Amino acid sequence: MESRIEEAPQVRWTLGVVTVLALAFIYVPPLYLLLLSFNAGLLPTVPSITDLSLKWYVTLLGEQRMLTALRESLLIGLITAMCATAVALPAALAFMELRRGRASWFNFVVFSMFVPGVVQGLVLSVVFNVAGIRPSMWTVVAGHMLWALPFAFIVILTNLAMLKRILLLAAHDLGASWPQTFLHVILPLIRPGVIGAVMFSFLLSFNEFNRAYYLVGAYDTLPIYMFGVMNAGTSPTIYALAGGKLLISFLCVGVALLMLRRTARA
Repeated sequence: MESRIEEAPQVRWTLGVVTVLALAFIYVPPLYLLLLSFNAGLLPTVPSITDLSLKWYVTLLGEQRMLTALRESLLIGLITAMCATAVALPAALAFMELRRGRASWFNFVVFSMFVPGVVQGLVLSVVFNVAGIRPSMWTVVAGHMLWALPFAFIVILTNLAMLKRILLLAAHDLGASWPQTFLHVILPLIRPGVIGAVMFSFLLSFNEFNRAYYLVGAYDTLPIYMFGVMNAGTSPTIYALAGGKLLISFLCVGVALLMLRRTARA
């Protein structure tokens, strides 16, 4: 017993070191890239505080092709987030109501999560081509839907799992119909999960490359534009573009956390 007590500080110290190293591995590279984007010079070096500049961000505002790709990615991301959440919500509700075949239903919904993006994008492009559907924003949305739906489903399902069934039974005993129970009991309680599903789906779509590459046609999404710019030769504006994407992602996560906190307080 005494040896276990003596080993506890060592275990905590080891876990602390591993945690710090893992967090550094995850966050240091993107933060380093973000700092590079504020360097006014041509060399990719981290600027000092007095040398921080928005020069390359201002330059980006003059690149019309980038702005068009950004608008396409934002629009595709919003549509994907709304559609994925709208499908994931009833799918999660159906899972909670099932008494038999739950595992099969779960596997059916999340299966596309395990299909490689390159394979999924290529297969969808062939299917659309056979069906006579030309590549467009909507074909990209279809591909992104298959990618975002399983994650939205799991996020909502996690919140539904914490929903006490006694509340639903009480609403039924009070004469509430199923739509009334959903609107006034279920939806307010799982709102954080719905918000999380929307934000998660948007970020997955906004940063997705593999599926869009085969489905976008003559259009450009922001990741495809960045890929083309990098192939043409590294430019300081690419650091600003990558930094801008990071800031948008951080902003979306921050807004989601703020909305979740307000919802929890309410």
